[in-house]
Amino acid sequence: MNKKVIKGVKKIYEHYDAFFIDLWGVMHNGIHLYPDAIKVIENLKKLKKRFVLLSNAPRPSKDVEKFLLKLKMSKIFTKYIFTSGQAALKSLKREEYGKFFFHLGPKRDASLFKDFEKNRKSLEDANFILCTGFLDDHEESLDYYKNLFKPHIKLKMICTNPDLIVHRGSKLEYCAGTLAAIFQEMGGKVIYFGKPYPAIYKFCIKKNEKILVIGDNIRTDIKGANNMNFDSLFITNGVHRKEFLNLLPKNYDKVLKKYKTKTNYYQKKLIW
Repeated sequence: MNKKVIKGVKKIYEHYDAFFIDLWGVMHNGIHLYPDAIKVIENLKKLKKRFVLLSNAPRPSKDVEKFLLKLKMSKIFTKYIFTSGQAALKSLKREEYGKFFFHLGPKRDASLFKDFEKNRKSLEDANFILCTGFLDDHEESLDYYKNLFKPHIKLKMICTNPDLIVHRGSKLEYCAGTLAAIFQEMGGKVIYFGKPYPAIYKFCIKKNEKILVIGDNIRTDIKGANNMNFDSLFITNGVHRKEFLNLLPKNYDKVLKKYKTKTNYYQKKLIW
């Protein structure tokens, strides 16, 4: 199929058995749901098309479900959520990277390790760093984290959200992937859970299905689709909105080429 701008998912849905749909930036903006996107999953369900709401949220799927219910998403759809935090949880419980960890992230992410809170230690006593995002009292100072990492660069970092940024409404916020990138640049080793890394997809795929990935992040959603040889629909009015501002559709591929990726389809926002 040729790359093209499509008016709606209804034009292409018949070609696919399953849909892996990103949440933040596609289904909602952190403050409210996108009604047009909700109509898409409503129609997919009516047509008995399988879909997974695949998120790089660094928390268990149940926590994201609670968040989406607060945004007034129907419980009919929240059972289809799968998160990078959920994917990481199994490895953490098996203590694959050691027993003791330092949690680098906001307090709201503590639910990820509530069953083994006793293994949480200081950086000096930890076997690895569990990175879910920025600390509540240091949300913007990247230099703070460089200084924090420097004496502990030999520890492994487990990053449960490879995203660099999201938009909460119109406000840009850093994600755990930004800290992981700094840690790597300093010589540290990072193990990622979430898109675009293959492990998260293995929890979601079924045999002999033709899959369409729908997302707004080139580095994670589209790169992940390319890594898995899945088709993809890219939403231009998301993470990369500034790069697509004032671009004609015929120039869209230039942006993806910069990231060494490709996509099958484009939409400004997800609509049926």
